Amino acid sequence: MTAPGDFRDTPSPLRAVGEPPVVVAAEGVRKVYEGSGSPVVALNGVDLAVPAGAFYAIMGASGSGKSTLLHVVGGLTRPTDGVVRVEGQDLGAMSDRARTIFRRRRMGIIFQEYNLLPTLTARENVALPVLVDGRPLRDVEARVDELLAVVHLTARADHRPDALSGGEQQRVAIARALLNDPAIILADEPTGNLDSKQSVEIWTLLRRIAREQGKTILMVTHEAQGAGFADRVIVLKDGRIVGTLEPKGAADAALVATGYQELAG
Repeated sequence: MTAPGDFRDTPSPLRAVGEPPVVVAAEGVRKVYEGSGSPVVALNGVDLAVPAGAFYAIMGASGSGKSTLLHVVGGLTRPTDGVVRVEGQDLGAMSDRARTIFRRRRMGIIFQEYNLLPTLTARENVALPVLVDGRPLRDVEARVDELLAVVHLTARADHRPDALSGGEQQRVAIARALLNDPAIILADEPTGNLDSKQSVEIWTLLRRIAREQGKTILMVTHEAQGAGFADRVIVLKDGRIVGTLEPKGAADAALVATGYQELAG
């Protein structure tokens, strides 16, 4: 039996013999926002299974539900209907506190805005999840240095964010997302504030992390070039999945752009 607060190694009911475990399973997910006007249906019956070690991208026009889907998978937003499981854990069945702890320990989240603390160095920003968990920095010093090497920032470890380029700040955020060896990394428009050269560097890094470290990555993007680095692209329209594309990590922007227009146009 899994002890309270221990979210590791929970078997997924959707795992088939000989297949990698399903890290994310969304079943019949709907999200409806109630307001002063008519209800807004952001997600309308989404089924999604993301296996371990896969790099999936989510594409769709503004208002298609792609960021809402990422937020539901991350436990930041509760679905109106349906079930979302991460590592077999039903996020909707957790208390707010348990879901927050689960997210901090088993998910890595990369934001468009980097979300680095300006008074901390790159090394300290990478260590932040452990510090928030009440553990001393010395517990993870070796791990932090290892991750800074992975994102090619060893020489910049003692620099604060204002001394780093946008691409370097995002690489710090990626290292931070990896710190606790998460089950999944969620990336919400991670290159939205970067130029084309820095964007390619970030997509290439995410592709390498998925391939070499076996990390499961779910990335929202509006850029066909970035989605081409993924194993599979999920295309959303009006809150529904209307199809998938399989660039298989080949950085095939043309395949994604053409397929996306056919599915979502």
